[in-house]
Amino acid sequence: MSRVLVTLANVHKAYGRVVALNDLSLDIAEGEFLTILGPSGSGKTTTLMLIAGFERPTRGEIFIRGESVVARPPEKRDIGMVFQSYALFPHMTVFDNVAFPLRARRLAARAVAGRVSEALAVVRLPGLQDRYPRQLSGGQQQRVALARSLVYRPSLLLMDEPLGALDRKLREEMQSELKTIQRELGVTTLYVTHDQQEALALSDRIAVMNAGDLVQVGSPLELYERPAADFVASFLGDVNFLEGAAVRWADGLASIEVHPGLAVTAASTPLAPGKRVRLAIRPERLRIGAPGHGDDAWSVTVRHVVFHGELVRYSVEVPGGAWIKVTQPYRGRETIFASGQSAAVWSSPQDWRVFE
Repeated sequence: MSRVLVTLANVHKAYGRVVALNDLSLDIAEGEFLTILGPSGSGKTTTLMLIAGFERPTRGEIFIRGESVVARPPEKRDIGMVFQSYALFPHMTVFDNVAFPLRARRLAARAVAGRVSEALAVVRLPGLQDRYPRQLSGGQQQRVALARSLVYRPSLLLMDEPLGALDRKLREEMQSELKTIQRELGVTTLYVTHDQQEALALSDRIAVMNAGDLVQVGSPLELYERPAADFVASFLGDVNFLEGAAVRWADGLASIEVHPGLAVTAASTPLAPGKRVRLAIRPERLRIGAPGHGDDAWSVTVRHVVFHGELVRYSVEVPGGAWIKVTQPYRGRETIFASGQSAAVWSSPQDWRVFE
């Protein structure tokens, strides 16, 4: 198991009566790419600022390599940081922007030139050292900001929504580049985003936060497949929710009535009859076909259809009036239902999550 580089121990941050971070405890392993994911106001940027040293906790401890850094200034923490705004100096060339932290540390000119050349090579920008930020694309500017944060070889890289200003296509390209660079260098990275797809694509682990609380930590697959709370299920990917009451439970399967005459069979821990629960299922785990599929299928009415090329997304109305989403792959052979058509929808009990 990798050694722990950063430890947050019961870190609390309050601004007057407003709690921004509620007794957060979290370990970050050496070489790990850990993403903090959450909506605005969840505490993710506050966590980053506390680790960087730009804020001090109300209480709790922050350790880097086992040493408390709460009283240590940002420049003494061996941390690189990349912001959403890039924060490049417009009057400086690419070379001078990347060299800035090295010159601040009073490295010799020859060492500065070598380090800058290495850093620009790592981010795939050789030959652009004489350009100014205004002469670069958004993606190139982001790479310069990344090179500047890596040039002094920090132990920890902090990234605060670094791709938020890029368009979708460029953002996806930069995600791939970031992951490749992080793997090549082995630098421990703490990444903050509200973008669920970005978190899934980049992370070794994801820490999901909400209203200052750490809700769940795990691999992207673990969080997507086994969310510990309905908030995690709803925030990490698309999901359908239905409310219902347990009818019976036996052998790991519960029958849950969501509407008179409409029941869901779901894998669950024991449930007492009458117990109210919330059910969740991903749209891609539902199947849609012609009416009369079988006794386990629901008779539905298609209300909305969106064709995405490789996917077809449906909104269907189930008995009782609720609408749910169904996503199906399209390989050129599948029937595409039209709005207003009757259809059948079915699922596997193992694909449902039950939240009490």
